[in-house]
Amino acid sequence: MEVNKIIVGGKIKRFSLYRVFEHQFVMITFAILVITGLSQKFHEYGLSQWIIIKLGGVDTVRLIHRSTGLIFALITIFHIIVASVGVVFHKWQASMVINRKDFTDAIDNLKYYFGITDQPARCDRYDYKQKFEYWGVVIGGLLMMATGFVLWFPTFFVKFLPGEFIPAAKAAHTNEALLAFLVIITWHLYNAIFSPEVFPLDTSIFTGRISVERMKHEHPLEYERITGESLEHKPQGEESSTKQKPGPSD
Repeated sequence: MEVNKIIVGGKIKRFSLYRVFEHQFVMITFAILVITGLSQKFHEYGLSQWIIIKLGGVDTVRLIHRSTGLIFALITIFHIIVASVGVVFHKWQASMVINRKDFTDAIDNLKYYFGITDQPARCDRYDYKQKFEYWGVVIGGLLMMATGFVLWFPTFFVKFLPGEFIPAAKAAHTNEALLAFLVIITWHLYNAIFSPEVFPLDTSIFTGRISVERMKHEHPLEYERITGESLEHKPQGEESSTKQKPGPSD
């Protein structure tokens, strides 16, 4: 494919419309779950009581939380199924799989940040930070789903699980929720909004496109693979990856 067909208006396609909508659904459901879940966990605080009253009482808040949790579970399961089918049967690139290069990239970037080298790590479609954050969301989401269903139907699960499992599920559910919230506001929001490289906002997940300059800087290996163009400072003898069929993850 010619480069001028890939790059339009100084932008290059990074995400499909499917991924853009998926991100919006996850973002909305996550926000609702945080608001309705943490207001119950910290119900003794004035802000939590105000939220519960405004939403119609604790029973309504629980109904909203559980319904939204069910939607989040369906989104997560569908995401896993689509990705698995795509990688296994359609030969999509398993771009989110953590590999040895991600660890060497982290070391290379540390060297770059401390001025030991003059070039940052040459990352592919997703860098090591994005991969670890992704798997944190997926694994954390599965934990939230499992413990959430236990808390939703405790009398069913105690038929074949020890009674101590219920309070353990509650502790795991609420603490994982708090951890996910803190990671989002301290790590994800910084990288998506406040980082000097994207400030005031990284719009790629909303528009599906990224500037050519950012693509070359942050994902040089992917840029070389899809355009066939070799960038400067490419290590001698390094070959670009074999082009693979993209899927909805793209």
